[in-house]
Amino acid sequence: MTCPLFLLSTSLYPTSLETNTNIHDTRGFIIIFLLHFVLCCSEQDTNVFQILRFNLVNLMAHLMKTLHEQVFLNISCFYDSPKLLKHKSCSYVPKVAKFQKYNGALLAMQGNGELASHVVNSFNHKIYIDNGGELNGIPHIQTLREFPREELFGKVVMVRFDSNILLKQECNQKNQSDFNALFTIKYLHEAGAKVILVSDWKTNTSELRTKSVADLLSEILQIQVVPLQGVSCKKLSEITGLKKENIFLLENLYNIKDEVANCLKYARELSSGVDIFVNDSFSNSHKVLASTVGVTRICYACVAGFHFEEKLRLMKNLAEANKKPYVAIIGGGNLAKKAASFRFLASRCQGFVFVGMMSFQIMNALGVPVPIDLVVRKAFSEAQDIVRLARDNNVTILYPKDFLCRNKTDPKQLHVFPSRGLLDGWMPVDLGPATLDEIGSMLTICKKIIWIGPVKFADRSEHTNGASKLAKVLVKLSQGNCETTVVGTTACQLVRQETSSLSTINMVENASVVWEFLKGRKLPGVLALDRAYPFKINWNNVYSDATQSLVVDIGSGNGLFLLEMAKRRKDLNFLGLEMNEKLVLRCLDSIQQFDIKNGHFIATNATSTFRSIVSSYPGELVLVSIQCPNPDFNKPEHRWRMLQRSLIEAVVDLLASGGKVFLQSDVEEVAIRMKEQFLRYCKGKLVLENGQTDWLDENPFGIRSDWEKHVLERGAPMYRMMFSKLSEISEVSCSNDVVQKVV
Repeated sequence: MTCPLFLLSTSLYPTSLETNTNIHDTRGFIIIFLLHFVLCCSEQDTNVFQILRFNLVNLMAHLMKTLHEQVFLNISCFYDSPKLLKHKSCSYVPKVAKFQKYNGALLAMQGNGELASHVVNSFNHKIYIDNGGELNGIPHIQTLREFPREELFGKVVMVRFDSNILLKQECNQKNQSDFNALFTIKYLHEAGAKVILVSDWKTNTSELRTKSVADLLSEILQIQVVPLQGVSCKKLSEITGLKKENIFLLENLYNIKDEVANCLKYARELSSGVDIFVNDSFSNSHKVLASTVGVTRICYACVAGFHFEEKLRLMKNLAEANKKPYVAIIGGGNLAKKAASFRFLASRCQGFVFVGMMSFQIMNALGVPVPIDLVVRKAFSEAQDIVRLARDNNVTILYPKDFLCRNKTDPKQLHVFPSRGLLDGWMPVDLGPATLDEIGSMLTICKKIIWIGPVKFADRSEHTNGASKLAKVLVKLSQGNCETTVVGTTACQLVRQETSSLSTINMVENASVVWEFLKGRKLPGVLALDRAYPFKINWNNVYSDATQSLVVDIGSGNGLFLLEMAKRRKDLNFLGLEMNEKLVLRCLDSIQQFDIKNGHFIATNATSTFRSIVSSYPGELVLVSIQCPNPDFNKPEHRWRMLQRSLIEAVVDLLASGGKVFLQSDVEEVAIRMKEQFLRYCKGKLVLENGQTDWLDENPFGIRSDWEKHVLERGAPMYRMMFSKLSEISEVSCSNDVVQKVV
């Protein structure tokens, strides 16, 4: 018969992470379960007692170690993009504690509101959190600029270029955007990569059309571009008459359904034979396409090109409120779909200037009389919310005070009307002179301006005097001390007409991407790229002696292995890389508690950030260990698997001659896969230690990780191996000095 108390325990035990967030009285929960546990101790059924104890231990682990700690839960949210994990945190905060953001991580504060002294005084152990580098959902991504140039030689590199830039009638290399788009391709070609170009353009997909595009690109790049049949470079080596120095162009992706649907099978065909993917089509970063997102699941390295990097930097800069007054000039219409972006803008701007069809909805919400045919009733609620939001954030709203209007029956008849006196039968077509003067007066005191959306009140209107005058004002202000960003094709064209020098003004042609960013939406094309570590680490602040040789444990978990190693080997520095921020905070707390000067932990995804972190270390990398990676997340087909080609190559490149790689797992299949991958991607620079053919019987360090202890205690085997990096001099035998230093 089932114990009623056992049923109670299973019903109260949290079955999901969300359950924990609804707990309102932690102390009451603990008292109930302590009483429950005591009552169950009197039960004669030992099995029930063991199950109850197991449930209680796990529940307590979900809650807290003591009443003065927070219930902190890391929820991994998997987006439809490869190799990326985005962490969110939800926490129950007891009344006895407060919390404060510190370098991107939640840190507990004692009741008096001061950070715990072991964190505040931890100058030598500053906390580096990878998510701290993210802004409005945009991670710090790997760029071609940061990617090792020598790694490009001989590799097949696919470039997703922006046809709106390279295939326009006049590609001006004096324009920074045009120059960067061209430079991405030339840089790869000069680095010795085999460059494959792919894009979409609005023409028929015949071979003749592809050939004409290839000829145009050849003329612009001054490098022979050869068109290929189909959308795969798999049979590239079989085509006769091709020269190594050629660049190749795949067929047009326009109107291909599998491209828009992000079909994985199509993405595999598209990227077949490709090593590295370079996304330089920023204008498509808000879309989920096979050529921008799908291919990143197959290519071992995925980075942003120079043009993509530049535009992403400009967009991130929109979120910076470092210069005030900051004013947003907002044109265009469709307020209902764009309303979400105003929360973002209101938190940073001091003024909204409405100059398009959207202005009529704002005027209506403010109580200004507006002709009924200019009001969008479905947008009234959103317009009221924007007005209320602006008021709550002390944001000034400026709307047109007069309009140039056209007679509906006689289009040649034009007249200026005040905004409160618009007559029936007249259609606003442009801003009036009083409005332009008022806008110009307001902008003269601004230090930062964004103009997004056209100054447009009627379809196919040839009246652009207002937009031209606005462009002139912005060009003049940008030449002074005002940081100006213009967004949208029409606005950018007007600015180019007003000045030949574009070095002082920032321009982003695709407004859709920026609107998505302002709404707080994720950009799939950005999230699909590899991440880089966002901070520059001052190693002298991390270790007491940053010149000592370095040992890195990837996936360090609770850090017990690395902490014990650091205690025993004072002559080496130890670094743990772990995705779980909560575990990293605990490890840093232990380092401070035990006054360890040669140990440190970083919360990051080492799969993509290992190179950018370790490459800046001043000493030698002598040992890298990967112990017991999660088998479920390390299957060959898993897109978030830790052990990927990019990580292995980074380890091999940065490891000192004679350095070691230690791998172990309690799952033989995982251990075999790790061994095979290192042998496949080590570039012939790694060999198994001492000709090892079987698994190592013992842990060579004499220190076991927490999971290793658990496995051995239950009598299960561990599968271990040790690789050595060949000496660059001998290429035959490896130095034993490092072995003696570490083992």
